[in-house]
Parts: sequence; structure tokens; C-alpha cells
Amino acid sequence: MVKEYDVPIYALGERVPDIHPDAYVHPDAVVIGDVRIGAQSSIWPGAVLRGDYGAIIVGERTSIQDGAVVHAVADYPTVIGSDCVVGHVAHLEGCVVHDRSLIGSGSVVLHEVVVESGATVAAGAVVRNRTRVPANSLVVGVPGQVRLDASSEAPIVENAAMYVLNARRYREELRRL
Repeated sequence: MVKEYDVPIYALGERVPDIHPDAYVHPDAVVIGDVRIGAQSSIWPGAVLRGDYGAIIVGERTSIQDGAVVHAVADYPTVIGSDCVVGHVAHLEGCVVHDRSLIGSGSVVLHEVVVESGATVAAGAVVRNRTRVPANSLVVGVPGQVRLDASSEAPIVENAAMYVLNARRYREELRRL
């Protein structure tokens, strides 16, 4: 038997989250305001998606992992495509992440950044404002340096699919003690 838990999902004035019924939001995640979460996406413990000033859009089958912070500003929504993985404690704000991309643990992706399909932002990297990360590239370091043709979509999609299955497991098996 699946037991439903209170999940901290909040409207802020007229800004109301729109979460697909097949998405999974862990009870210790927080979703506020203008946030749209697509089918089979998952939001893990400690993640905060705060759409108070601008919109946050998360595609389908995308994982926002533990402790990640996703924010937007009025001029720059944060858009994360489908089949993406956003690693633990990553920070995304006012950026666009195309489908089948990976944002590594502890990385920072700032205003007006565009991460194209199949690209990877390595763990701990800082991607500065207005940077374009070409498809299938890898960004490493602080500040981030782009390495062309050093990433691939296939392992990212596999990782995203693993989180779809894990979210299903949590929906069915998680219980508070």
C-alpha cells in the first residue's frame, strides 16, 4: 500500500506550480511558485525549485537531485529539457539546459547560459553568464572551460532513465517510520 505524504508545494500569489501527476516530488523537496514539472521527472530530497520571480520549466524524465537549487529571475526563466540529469547540490539560475544534458554535482550554471543537447557540465564547474556550451561538449573548472566533443548523449539518457525507475520505486516503497 502506498502512503501519500505532505509535500511542500506552495503557490506564491498568482504563481502556482504545475506538476504532472506522473512526476515524483520527494516529501523533503520544496517547490514554490511558477514551476512546471513534466511527466516522469523526479525532484529529490533537499532540492528547492523556487519560481518566485520567474518561471522554472522542467521537461520529462529529468532528475533534479538532492540539494539542488533551481531559481529564475524575471528576465531569464530557467528551462531544463527532457532526459536531463541535474546533480546533487547543483545551482541553476536563469539558464537554458537542452534535452539530454547533464549538470554535474556542485556545479553552478548562471544567467543566460545555454547548455546544448548532449553537453555535460562537470562536477564543481562554474559556467559564467552568457556562456554557450555547444552540443556534446564538456565544461570543466572554475571558471568553466569548454572542451568540444567530449560528452555524449547516450550515458546521460541512461542515467536519466535510471532515475525514472528509482522514482517509481520511491513512489511505491517509501514509507515514513
